[in-house]
Amino acid sequence: MLASGSYSAQGPSATKQPGAPGASAFASPRTPWGDPDLRGTWPGGSVFAVPFERDPKLGTQATISDEEAAKRNAQIDAQLAAASGAIFPELGHAPALTSLIVEPENGRLPAMTQYGARRAMEWEAMADSDFPAPSAADLRPYDRCITRGVLGSAFPNVYGSGMEIHQGPGFVVIRHEMVHEARIIPLDRRPHVSPAIQSYMGDSRGRWEGDTLVVETTNFNGRTGSYARNGDGNPTSTVLRLVERFHLRDAATLQYEVLVDDPQTWVRPWKVAFPLRRDQGYVLHEYACHEGNYAIANILSAARKAEQAGTAR
Repeated sequence: MLASGSYSAQGPSATKQPGAPGASAFASPRTPWGDPDLRGTWPGGSVFAVPFERDPKLGTQATISDEEAAKRNAQIDAQLAAASGAIFPELGHAPALTSLIVEPENGRLPAMTQYGARRAMEWEAMADSDFPAPSAADLRPYDRCITRGVLGSAFPNVYGSGMEIHQGPGFVVIRHEMVHEARIIPLDRRPHVSPAIQSYMGDSRGRWEGDTLVVETTNFNGRTGSYARNGDGNPTSTVLRLVERFHLRDAATLQYEVLVDDPQTWVRPWKVAFPLRRDQGYVLHEYACHEGNYAIANILSAARKAEQAGTAR
């Protein structure tokens, strides 16, 4: 689990690539076959306390002061102490960011298209509708324990936010604790699969730009969410394109960022960026969601009872 201890992260400068003005002079270690070595366990629980969108009052302020960060960390400590530290022990201390969104500059999501706004309303109505739902198809993939998609898997959550990076010659494997996803990413610049092949996690292709791993993912099925922590809000479309970047800022810090480009859903792309701290003692536990997901069976059985009673909506 993450050890308690504050650390700071710069705002826009934290996403600069090697060679850019102000970029870190840290040289990434190499694998035995010569690629930058990103292997390790990078839990994101401590970043959960950072707001997804920035408080509008902060404008373009990307970071807070060390004093403000210390105050926020103290509040987290108090919350953990109130829970005896047993519920969410991996939270630790949050970086001094004002939002996970770094582009647009105001740290807020851009406006949605008409199509995107309509789908978002339908998605929210699906979540807020009175149960019982008539069929499993009326429930979101998150509710059904199917997946949280790439974004819901990568964004920090209150629990289960572990990420492991494994590497081999010509491949990178990213293993997400939420919901036990493993992404096998070839690095040989092969083309994406046919557009007719779509999936929840999409089709990923990777490449190296200096010491930065760049992963481009397309071929999504448009059934996963994007907003907040678990991929359970604001559905994406089938034209979604993600560009992720993984770069070591130092031996213990991995900078993660993802550009979300979905012109059917938002009027412009937006970007999330945050640091992850290495923790080789963190264990990715099995996410046994189906085994404990009695809600689906109860919801559907209640729907059948309502139909028999003639009270179904």
